[in-house]
Amino acid sequence: MKQHITLRGMIYASMLGALTALGAYLTIPLNPIPLTLQTLFVFLAGALIGGPQAAMSQIVYIVLGLIGLPVFAGGKAGLGTLLGPTGGYLFGFVISAFIMGFIVDLKKNTEIIWMIFAMVIGLVVIYSLGVLQLSFVANMPIQKAILLGAAPFILGDIAKLFAAAIIASKVRDKIKR
Repeated sequence: MKQHITLRGMIYASMLGALTALGAYLTIPLNPIPLTLQTLFVFLAGALIGGPQAAMSQIVYIVLGLIGLPVFAGGKAGLGTLLGPTGGYLFGFVISAFIMGFIVDLKKNTEIIWMIFAMVIGLVVIYSLGVLQLSFVANMPIQKAILLGAAPFILGDIAKLFAAAIIASKVRDKIKR
């Protein structure tokens, strides 16, 4: 299924990228990875606007941080964040959003359970890339990286996943792409 990116799609992508940036400011500082609402907006992007546009929304978010705007968790910005211990999660946002959008769009009439399935896959992608980079950059065993970079966030991310699925199920049909 070929999907063209429209001006409307670019606007949605920009809005969801900006919301992801806002989600970075709604944070609970944990070390080394803070708890934020970013994943809520990554889930919404994947469920609402399709793979290419969802990925674009997260690319917009990352570019804002790369040009120096303090949009990453904890008000951080720059290439150092992207290449640091949390950068894998940011890369994961882009890939995850694309995969979720692709999976959701496989069904014409998307049911909430299908969106939850897509979001679970997306979350696994985010955690996988995040934990791998955390392990590599912090020079720690993968088991320790999982304990620090995934385990403390699973319950919160599952709650955000369900919230995003409920929101998306209510508004998905109202969004014109």
